[in-house]
Order: sequence, then structure tokens, then C-alpha cells
Amino acid sequence: MTTTTKSVLLLAMISGLMQLGACSQDKPAATAASTAVTAAAMPDAATLKAAADDGKEWLTYGHDYAETRFSPLTQITADNVKELGVAWTFDTDSFRGLEGTPLIHDGIIYATRPWSSVFALDARNGKKLWDFDPQVDKSIGWKACCDVVNRGVALFEGKVYVGAIDGRLIALDAKTGKQLWQVQTTDPMRPYTITGAPRVVDGKVLIGQGGAELGSRGYLTAYDANTGAQVWRFWVVPGNPADGFENPDMEKAAATWSGKWWEVGGGGDPWDTIVYDPTLRTVYVGTGNGSPWSHQLRSEGKGDNLYLSSIVALNVDDGRIKWHYQTTPADNWDYTATQPLMLADLTMNGLPRKVIMQAPKNGFFYVLDRETGKLLSADPYAEVSWASGVDLESGRPIETGNGRYTTAISMVMPGPTGAHNWHPMSYNPATGLVYLPTMQGTSFPYSQEKGFTHKPGTWNLGINHDAMVGIPLKPQSEYKPGTGPKTRTPGALVAWDPIKREPRWVVDYPFAIDGGTLSTAGNLVFQGGADGKLRGFTADKGELVWEVDLGVGIMAPPITFELDGKQYLSVLAGWGGSSGLIGPSNTGQYKPIGRLWTFVIGGDKNIVPVKGQPLPELTTIAFDSNKKVLAQGENVYTKHCMLCHGAGAVSGGALVDLRYAAPATYDNILNIVRHGAYTGLGMPNLGEWVTDDEVNALKNWLLSLRADLMKPKK
Repeated sequence: MTTTTKSVLLLAMISGLMQLGACSQDKPAATAASTAVTAAAMPDAATLKAAADDGKEWLTYGHDYAETRFSPLTQITADNVKELGVAWTFDTDSFRGLEGTPLIHDGIIYATRPWSSVFALDARNGKKLWDFDPQVDKSIGWKACCDVVNRGVALFEGKVYVGAIDGRLIALDAKTGKQLWQVQTTDPMRPYTITGAPRVVDGKVLIGQGGAELGSRGYLTAYDANTGAQVWRFWVVPGNPADGFENPDMEKAAATWSGKWWEVGGGGDPWDTIVYDPTLRTVYVGTGNGSPWSHQLRSEGKGDNLYLSSIVALNVDDGRIKWHYQTTPADNWDYTATQPLMLADLTMNGLPRKVIMQAPKNGFFYVLDRETGKLLSADPYAEVSWASGVDLESGRPIETGNGRYTTAISMVMPGPTGAHNWHPMSYNPATGLVYLPTMQGTSFPYSQEKGFTHKPGTWNLGINHDAMVGIPLKPQSEYKPGTGPKTRTPGALVAWDPIKREPRWVVDYPFAIDGGTLSTAGNLVFQGGADGKLRGFTADKGELVWEVDLGVGIMAPPITFELDGKQYLSVLAGWGGSSGLIGPSNTGQYKPIGRLWTFVIGGDKNIVPVKGQPLPELTTIAFDSNKKVLAQGENVYTKHCMLCHGAGAVSGGALVDLRYAAPATYDNILNIVRHGAYTGLGMPNLGEWVTDDEVNALKNWLLSLRADLMKPKK
């Protein structure tokens, strides 16, 4: 059993871990770079409702309430896209993942960095107007399953709203960046985090949270956009029946659970997707996975466990359920339905339909009637083995029996990374296609943890990590036949036809995790890649017509806007998230700085890619080469360190590569790991979980890897 084998296996696993308070007038200061910000009043309800009609601004997370990420702008076309050059860039001074969608209104761009900070820029030249730091206690960073990222802000009537990773919802003055109010949306003593962008609908700010991997109970909350007062809360899963139920929806849900699920939380956190139909006055939210992952351990293997891994339609006035559809009943594999939801009007079987579409982790592309929740179609968009299809009458997946892992290891496709994760898809009404970032990875070995007990403050997956070590990863076809498009490459951009229920075209990538997409009326689709390339394809045929190298992996989706008669294209480039932590980096970069790039026809074509920091020269440090000591050190690393510092201690590029740490760091490792010397930098204090001997073993194992690096190359 080699370190390399372990690293590949554990990389595959951990990549899948990819997420009422009182108001306070405490106001962390905004740093102003200009005293003359002249932003007009933020968009009101009518403006947000009509956002899809005008491509000049990007006012909401998905461009419009339907979250189509389609722009009607036509100045940049497939014919002239090669004339794009840099208009300006802005360095974010961050070395962690950038996943945000910038918003633009009245010539001002509003965007976020890691640790939930917000900045405003002049969209004409990239000059910083103000900067807000929510002053997050960085010692809580370990609670975030997949990096301390943030996916963006919301705008409404002179305010900018951001969800802080420590669970606060914060309202800022759009002109100055100064805090107006904040509300703690979560219990700070529980393992909750916020990485998703708020949404403003009907005068309310909606926000969810993450935390299922550590043992939480998920919910979505609506707050008054002006005051921060709570309006309603939708709980995803029921709590302890002995405490009573919040409403009949939770009492109904409790009948689908068994055992004492509430002791581990149950999960279901809605950490990302929220869409709104103002005509139907309906909020649609995608819910998360179970806590723990194992259905057997979570609910004695019984019941569907509502409302995990579901699309739920809520009344915007009170948060009560109108209908629900569960994509993965009794979720057993971390198959969240928190992936992007999208509204569209389609003609299906000759009939006009108001639909909602989703490609969740489980590998099936769903189209439902958004008025009734009726399932219209469900088809595999990648190779899957846990189900052979979905019964359109019952709406239930047809499980193959290959996916349950109560007594043995089950090789399942897709794994916990999913066939699609949070990375936004887009829809072009001219082509009728949905542009979907997909991951077509290998099988994942699920195995149930023996003797599982809930451990507050630690990961509670119910998965036996040790049982997976040493199992070679193979294509799913070598275990059990899968259904759907067969694995060709680790990742792909798929142009999915929701009417014909199949891909129109596919672009294969040699890497799995790529950025979200943007489609435009200029017959274009834009997408950034893990290799640092920003690409433009023709929307109808998928032909590559533009490509630039930005130097650092791109996860965030691009946006486009018009200002002073010119169409611009912007994207945040910064590697991080689960991939940037677990590694290795696809660009070979070590701690590259994040940057907001903005392009325009006729801009500067002399594009200089971002350059990361050079790795230091290695010096020899003596270590204990006893095999038992090294094995113990590797075990400690796998359980406590790998999530942030990379599989096999190979950094993904966002954080320090421990093999290259300075000698003084190794000398101080006990202080760092067990006594919290670096908590201010986001390094947790593991004193409660590891002993001095284990830290010593960890040190020796890391030094053994360092010694391997120094061996002459053959």
C-alpha cells in the first residue's frame, strides 16, 4: 500500500465534500479608497423581476430570478471574440479559492473574496472604491468542508448583502461599504458555515448554510431586507419529536425517518441554490445530503428521510412547502440537490410547460413542472451505477442494488464529488441548450464505518476511511455496468438538450473540476478551466473560438455587462475550494494570487498570466524512519490534516505544501498542532484530538516525504 495509492483514493473521496439571531449594529469599518462613490439606489423589486430583459447589468447571482446566466448582449460574437483583450485587472490579495459571481449596477462591481470580505470597484477601470472585512474569527475555518470561499452578494435598494462564513448575514451601505446591520443566522456553537450567495425576493433576503458533514440540521431563513428581522424559517429535516414539530411539514417528514437521527443532526443544509418565480410567488431551494452519509447509520436504513437531497417549492410569504421532489430518496452517497436550479418555459411533447431544471450530483438531469412538481424527464448526463434510471410515474430512481454498503465495500459511480457540483450552468433560449460543467470521474469505494459514534465538532460521515486504503480505483465498467454517457475524460462541458434529453455536443477536458458557464446572444459560451484557461465556444456547435491563459485555475463563472456602449467580460480567477486544498494543482502553481479579470473588444492582448510563489529550496532534516512511526504519522495526517493540506501532503496550491515547510515550522509543530499557535491564520487547534506522540509521528512522516523529494530523479 503506497502513499501514492492512498493519495489518489483519498483525493477522490474528499473532493466530494465539495457545503434566529438578534440584529446587531456593530460595524466593522470599511476601508475606502475613494470618498466619492456615486452609486444610484440599488435595484428595487420591479428591477430585479425584469433583470432578464436587460443585459447591461448583472444584478443577481444568476443574472435573473430564473438563474439562466444568459445575456442578451450581442456586441461580442463568435466572429469577433478573438479581438478581446484585457480592459483592466484587480488583484484580490487572496491566495484561497475564488468562487464568486460579481454583480454590477450603475457602473460599480461588487464582489467577494475568501473569508467573506466584500469589495466594490469602478467597472470602467477596476479602481477600488471600498473594501469591507467582516472580521471573521479564522479559527472557525475548519468548519467549512471545502475552503473558506464565498460565492457572492445580493443587491437591493441601496444595500449589499453578504453571508459570512461564521453564519452572519450582513447588510452594507452600497455607497460606502459600511455595515448597516447584521444578524447571526446560525448557532455559533454548532458546526455551521455560509459560503453561498444570498438572494433577495419579495423584499426578503434568503440564506442557507452548510455543515452536514460535521453533524448539523439544515434550514433556509428569510429576513426582512430593510431591518434583518426574521420573517420565516424552513427546516429541511425534522428535529427530536419529543421537542414538538415546528409545523405539519416537519411532522410529515418525521414519518420518513427512524432511530435517533437528531443526535447527529440529520443534515440537509441548503448551502447554495435558491431561485424564485415572482408570478407563482414560489421560492425553490435545493437541499443537501444526510448527516451522516450512511443511511443505515443515520436512519437505521429505513425511510426516504425527507427532505434530504430534494427540490422543494416554498410559499414566499411563510416558507411552507407547496410541493417537493426528492432526487435521491434515502441519500446514501452525499448526492446533494444543492446544485444550481434553473427556470425556463419549454415546449415538451407539444405542450407549453413552465419547468425547473437541475443536474444534481447523482448523475441524472431532471426537468419538472415547476407549478406542480410533476417529473417530466430524468436522464443520465454522465455514467452512473447506483441506479439504472428513474421511473417517470413514481418519480423514484430504479436502484441497481450496487450502491448499498451496509456490510461490504460498494464501488459506486458517481462518487461524493458528484457528476456536477456547485459550478453554475447556463441556458441559451436561442439554442435551447443547457451548458453544464460535468465530472466524469472513476468509481468511489463506499464502506460503512464500524462502531460509528457521533463526535461533536468532528467529521461525522459514517464512512470507513481505512477500509478504502489499498483498493485500486478502476473505471466503473470493471465492477458493474453503468448507464448513461461512458467515462471518456475526467471532466467535460456538456451542451444538454432538455427537449431531446441528450447532449447536443461535448467538449472533453483532462481535468475534473472546471468553472461555471455563461451563455450569450452572441452565440457564445464562456467557461474557465482548472488549467487556468478562459475559453469561448460557439453556443450552437461547441467550437473553440477563443482561449487565453490566466495562469491560475478558474472555478467561478464569468459574467458580462455593457457600460458606455461597450460590452465587457469579467471573471474571478483564483484556485481553491476542495480541489485547491486537496490537490495537486493543475497549473503547478503554489499560492497564486487571485485576480478579477475584465476583457473588452480592442483591449490589451499582451496577457501576462498570474505567477505563484516559488517553492523554497529544501534542506535535509533528520527523521525517525521506523515503519510503525511513519504509518502512525500518515494515519494522523489522513484523519486530521488532509482536508486542507492535500492528499499525500501534496498541496493543491491554495495553502502551504507541508513538505516544503521551513525547519522552524517542524521545530514548532507541537505548538502549532496541539496548542493553537496558528489559529489566527486559520489553522485549527487539534489538541483535543491528537496526542504529543501522534504529532511527533506526523512530523516524521512529513519529513520522510520531504526526503523523498530530495532524492535524485531517475
